[in-house]
Amino acid sequence: MKLIKSILLSTAAFIPATSVGAADLPAKKSIPIEYVRVCTAYGAGLFYIFSTDTCLRLSGRARYEAGYVSSNYVRGSDLANYRGQMRINVDARTQTAYGTLRAFTRLEVMSRTGNFVTSGSQQRVGNAFPALGQDQFGRAQQYVNVDKAFVQFAGLTAGRASSFFDFYAHDFEIMGISLGSDMASTNLLAYTAKFGEGWSATLSMEDPTFRFQPVYSSISNPATANSAFSAFVNNGALSPVANGFNAAGLPSSAVYFDVTQKNRTPDVVGALRLDQAWGSAQLSAAVHEVGIGTPTGAPFGLNGGLASTAPVRRPANQYGWAVQGGVKFNLPFLAPGDGLYLQGAYGQGAMSYTGFQFYTATFIQSSRLGQNSPFEMFLNDATLNPITGKLELSNSFTTVASFLHYWSPEWRSAFYGSYGQVAFSKSARAALSVANGAVPGNTPPSFITNPSGFALSPILRDVNQVVAGASLIWSPVKDLDIGAEGLYTRAWLAQGRTPDLTRPGLTVSSQDIFQVRARIQRDF
Repeated sequence: MKLIKSILLSTAAFIPATSVGAADLPAKKSIPIEYVRVCTAYGAGLFYIFSTDTCLRLSGRARYEAGYVSSNYVRGSDLANYRGQMRINVDARTQTAYGTLRAFTRLEVMSRTGNFVTSGSQQRVGNAFPALGQDQFGRAQQYVNVDKAFVQFAGLTAGRASSFFDFYAHDFEIMGISLGSDMASTNLLAYTAKFGEGWSATLSMEDPTFRFQPVYSSISNPATANSAFSAFVNNGALSPVANGFNAAGLPSSAVYFDVTQKNRTPDVVGALRLDQAWGSAQLSAAVHEVGIGTPTGAPFGLNGGLASTAPVRRPANQYGWAVQGGVKFNLPFLAPGDGLYLQGAYGQGAMSYTGFQFYTATFIQSSRLGQNSPFEMFLNDATLNPITGKLELSNSFTTVASFLHYWSPEWRSAFYGSYGQVAFSKSARAALSVANGAVPGNTPPSFITNPSGFALSPILRDVNQVVAGASLIWSPVKDLDIGAEGLYTRAWLAQGRTPDLTRPGLTVSSQDIFQVRARIQRDF
């Protein structure tokens, strides 16, 4: 130990008094660290993408829902339903000499089960696919949708976005199925000009594919997805304009039309909007072309003989249209966050724009309020008159009122009600019964040979609907909703009765259904 101490002392004696300090030693230059920079130019929650001047916001949603259906008509059907949903939003903005350049995308993915949550409408437009099991088909569904993907620049909006026709769009609702237009995802190119204090005007060219409601076809065979004045649906739909019948009561000759609507021109949508401290107001209009395919086969007379060998012309396209007016009032004098929507829409040959079909089903010829309900409502933009060969448009209108009230900052309720009507061409329905009266179960019995049967026929009957509901939602912390909503729906014939599909031998004039759904949702 003494030896070691002596060596250390001797070594220290040889160290010069001018030894180099640690601070003077050469050091390797460190790489600068680029920290996340907060972007405040467009509100909270945005940050700069590294090494760019683009601001980005990531957000999303997780949701769970469970529901139950009650009706006199749904015994033996699915009563419970469930849904789990995820949503991811990406919002990118850059300031340019022409204003803000924005790109927004939203992806929604859901797993749904049960009759009142799985959506045939979404399957018909390719946003969802069904399970294939014996006990799951039509009752379990996976939903994947590019809900938004648009660019905004210097007043232009281009891409997949909400229709500029829409206003209320179920803003206060949990289930979101009151009557009225709500096209959350369509392809469009629009220009919006802002002027004055809060005024804006938009002209939008929108994809008509997502607004098509079928032209009525008397052939109805969903299993084959065909339509020929005895089937309906999506591709290769054919419809005879007039029929002759043989001794067996079957058509002996016919002229067939492809009655699926064709995408030739975009829908033209215009909207004038005002946004002020008191609320908002909007007046919107749309023009929708209704056109079908080319006829095939030979023309014929009503007695079964050929009327002519000349080619049959395709019916001239018709132009459907719709107008809508809406106003939203902010009501902070009742409670902070309170609001009231009032909206009405009327259209011809443009049922998707009035939203009469929104509760029942979209992109389908006819549907019921629920499984095993007593009669079908027809949801057609037009009817092909089998005598004149012309397209005759349907008329529809809807109104809706929706009120949101905060009982406290944590508790709120929505109360809403909507009413709608649809009316079809009386001449086309009567002509259809004359030309196709011998086709069992497909067309109205002839009003000439069987007036009582024609009066009871469910085909193309004018119908009224009411949808009303209320909710209670608790938000114990920010961006968390726990709530439930109850909804009542009633549909009834504008006049007369029709056979009850659930009870042979009886007739019915109305149907109703009640459902309730609970939700837990976290937004971030």
